[in-house]
Amino acid sequence: MERPELPLAQLHAFVVLAEELHFGHAAARLDIAQPPLSQQIRRLEDKVGHPLFDRGPRRVTLTPAGRELLPAARRALADLTAGLAAARAVGSGEAGRLRIGFAASLALTVLPGLLRTFRQRFPEVHLDIHEMTTAPQIAALHDETIDIGLLREPPADETELRFETVLSEPFVAVLPSAHPLSAGRTVRLSQLADSPFVLLPREAGPRLHDQITGLCAAAGFSPRIAQHAVEWQTVCALVGSGLGVSLAPASIRHIRLKGVAFRRIEPGTARTGVAVAWREGDQNPLVAHLLAAVGHDPAEEPPARRPSGRASRCSPRSR
Repeated sequence: MERPELPLAQLHAFVVLAEELHFGHAAARLDIAQPPLSQQIRRLEDKVGHPLFDRGPRRVTLTPAGRELLPAARRALADLTAGLAAARAVGSGEAGRLRIGFAASLALTVLPGLLRTFRQRFPEVHLDIHEMTTAPQIAALHDETIDIGLLREPPADETELRFETVLSEPFVAVLPSAHPLSAGRTVRLSQLADSPFVLLPREAGPRLHDQITGLCAAAGFSPRIAQHAVEWQTVCALVGSGLGVSLAPASIRHIRLKGVAFRRIEPGTARTGVAVAWREGDQNPLVAHLLAAVGHDPAEEPPARRPSGRASRCSPRSR
C-alpha cells in the first residue's frame, strides 16, 4: 500500500475551514492558534499544487480545487472515524464474527438458549454456525476454522484445547414403536442383546461411540451394528423404519418421528456429557464472552492436567 500523501490533521483543518470559511472561527473550533492553521492549509495546498481557498479581505471562499477536494476529504475522515469505532468494538468484543461448531442434537438442548442469551448481550456480533460431529469440531478448532465447539464427549488425550461440561444427561433406548420392548416404560440393556443396532460411526465421536458399546459390554453383549448414520435424527429415522435399535443421549427424545419410541434403560446410572471447547490461550474477546454466557470465567487458571495429558474439565451442571 502506498504511503498517503495527505496528513489527516491537514485534511481535518481543511474541512473545518471549508465549513467555517473564517480562519479565526476555524482555529477556535480546532483549538489551535490561527498561524498554525494557516501553515497547515498552506502545506496542504502545496501537496495539491493549487490554492484551495480564495482569501479575500472580508471573506474566505473555496476555489474549484477546494470544492473538488471537500467531499473526498469528508469521506476519508468519516471512513477513518467509522473504522476506528469498528476496530474498538471488535477489540472489546462488542462486535465481530464468532464461528461456532455444534453437534446437531444440541439444537434440541443447549444451543438455542445459549445463542439467545449471547445475542441479547451482544447484538452486533455475527454468529457463524456450523453443524459438525465431535471429531470434525476438534479438527476445526486446531485448524482455527471455528472459535468455539459444542460437542459430546471430547477426547481424553487432548492437550491443546480446553473443555468445560455444560450438560450431563442419561442414555435412553431408541426402539421402533412396533418393538415388543416399547410396551414397557423401561428396558434392561441385556434385552437388546439380540437386536441389530443403528449407531453413529466411531470416527464421528470416538468417546461417545465407545461409551455406548461399553454399556452393552457391561450388560453382557457386543452390539451387532446393522447400520451407521452420522446424525442422531438419521439414526432415529432408521430405527423407525425397522432397521434396528439404538442407545442415545436422552435429549434425542425431542426428535419427534413417527414410529420411534424412547424408553429409559436399566441400569440407568451412565451419563453422557456435552462440553464447550476452545483453544488454550485464545485471546479473542468473543470467545471469552461466549464462555461467560455458559457460566465459565475464562480468566480462571485451568486445573493441573492429569499425568495422562487429559484436558481438564469442570464439574457437570444439569440444565
